[in-house]
Amino acid sequence: MDEHKENIHAKDVNAKMSATREDEKAKSCSRICSAAEPDPQVSPSQSNSDFSHPVYKEIALANGHINRMSKDELRLKLAELKLDTRGVKDVMKKRLKSHYKKQKLMQSAAEGGPTDTYYDYICVVDFEATCEEDNPSDFLHEIIEFPMVLVNTHTLEIVDTFQEYVKPELNPQLSDFCVKLTGITQKMVEEADPFPAVLQRAVAWLQERELGTKYKYAILTDGAWDMSKFLNIQCRISRIRYPQFAKKWINIRKSYGNFYKVPRTQTKLSVMLEKLGLKYEGRPHSGLDDSRNIARIALRMLQDGCQLRVNERMHAGQLLSVPSSAPVEGAPPPHNPRSRD
Repeated sequence: MDEHKENIHAKDVNAKMSATREDEKAKSCSRICSAAEPDPQVSPSQSNSDFSHPVYKEIALANGHINRMSKDELRLKLAELKLDTRGVKDVMKKRLKSHYKKQKLMQSAAEGGPTDTYYDYICVVDFEATCEEDNPSDFLHEIIEFPMVLVNTHTLEIVDTFQEYVKPELNPQLSDFCVKLTGITQKMVEEADPFPAVLQRAVAWLQERELGTKYKYAILTDGAWDMSKFLNIQCRISRIRYPQFAKKWINIRKSYGNFYKVPRTQTKLSVMLEKLGLKYEGRPHSGLDDSRNIARIALRMLQDGCQLRVNERMHAGQLLSVPSSAPVEGAPPPHNPRSRD
């Protein structure tokens, strides 16, 4: 539902920030994923106090050397270090910088210096929702597939998945366009439970894995629409309160753009995969397959040294950015949905 979400997003003036505002926010959040990589021209003492440790001066000097390497030199060096050699030049450059940074920070951590660990797990969510080929401005999208893919940030593996279809309430009959786009049939949704029951089982799944209690975790999405649009609307339709654990999340498009220094036009799912030297696996617009592919991008970014962290949130029904200066917090323990009544 990647491109279709963008069309939905463009029409929703109440649940999105303007492009200008988002660009301004992106500048203030430029360290979301590129922390520990100060400008080679700036000494650690001149940069943010977070980077005052001498290890960052070594990292900055190495970055300057890597910036001068050709594509062939980068590929040879990556191969020598037994790192992935796929991707465009900027991706390989970032991968090599991040490898060196990670090695230096691991050494620093062993000596009691700074580290770069945020969450134990990242939970990727990519809803599929009811839709028309040309959605009316007042069309209410209902979630019809609820997938989650769990990533272990320490082992860098996909360790578990959850998926259930959802029975829509307002528009129980799926459009031909929706069936063709998502691969979700009328029979699938008719045999499914309404959203509150599915959400309750999703919460139980998260609780069983001790997320928010024993382990620190964060939700991750491909864009802002899943939480600010689909989940927000669905909770109003189902007359339940918006869940606390989903009020903050990692928008991987922002993280990818900031980390690899690319414009927003190059942060679509298909483009991110291509630039990383990956191919889409599965059926496009299947919620579970989309989630798995988003998880693969997140894993590659973690391998490349990206410090994925929460960068968006919902407040009073509005979408807001989370500044990079905000404390890094995991999502709260998930609880069963509460009624609005």
